[in-house]
Amino acid sequence: MTYLDKAFDLSGTVAVVTGAGSGMGRVGSEVLAEAGAKVVVADIDTARIDETVAAITAAGGTAKGKQVDVSQKASVDDLVDFAVAEFGRIDSMLNVAGVPHNVDVVDVTEEDLDRIIGINLKGTFFGCQAAMRAMLPQGSGAIVNVASSIIDLPFQGYSVYGMTKAGVTMLTRVLAAEAGPHGIRVNTIAPGSTVSGFIDRHRFNDKGEPDPERLERYVSNMKATSPLGLMGEPIDQAYLLLYLVAPASKFVTGNTFRANGGNARPW
Repeated sequence: MTYLDKAFDLSGTVAVVTGAGSGMGRVGSEVLAEAGAKVVVADIDTARIDETVAAITAAGGTAKGKQVDVSQKASVDDLVDFAVAEFGRIDSMLNVAGVPHNVDVVDVTEEDLDRIIGINLKGTFFGCQAAMRAMLPQGSGAIVNVASSIIDLPFQGYSVYGMTKAGVTMLTRVLAAEAGPHGIRVNTIAPGSTVSGFIDRHRFNDKGEPDPERLERYVSNMKATSPLGLMGEPIDQAYLLLYLVAPASKFVTGNTFRANGGNARPW
């Protein structure tokens, strides 16, 4: 094998990916499988789970699907137990599942506050916790959490979302310090604006009707935050996920990586 082959070879490893039914979770799962990993595809949407598993197996990879509600600790624990039962171990845990939220502080309801924290922050915490229990006995592993460029730029209306993603970055740093002595690495990616299901809410007007002009304005605004004049695609984040669980990053932990087009300003 060449240096490059060795650096990104995941043969014989097992990866668990939450939020794997769409967007960067799905593309990331496909990339990891292509690199040789056996992938546990986890999502709350069973139809999307089936689609991702089918895509991986059609390409010659190995995948099993498992429904999960990351906001529920028991569900996440069950996911990790399932992965170990199916494949004998977990080498990488990718906590991708998350939901957007765009409401001014004064209008945020307690129900929404609890929901977003439950999925974005508690869900990531539960994933880290469950993965650690599986990885500690084997003395190795890689955990990747997903934050957002919102941690660097204050976008109006993103208070709750930003709070959860800032929390994810600190969780990563603390856990990296705790996990390192056990051979386990923990890192975060902080994606920039990406064309995925996350922007679906900008496709419709307040009446729920398709609104191409609103979507075009949003895309234009997002492109304007990047010196490259681009919006990202799920594959841009998937390559980061691959790097952070592969041998190529064996000396990398406690860091936050940004594929964000050089986000330079809020809009």
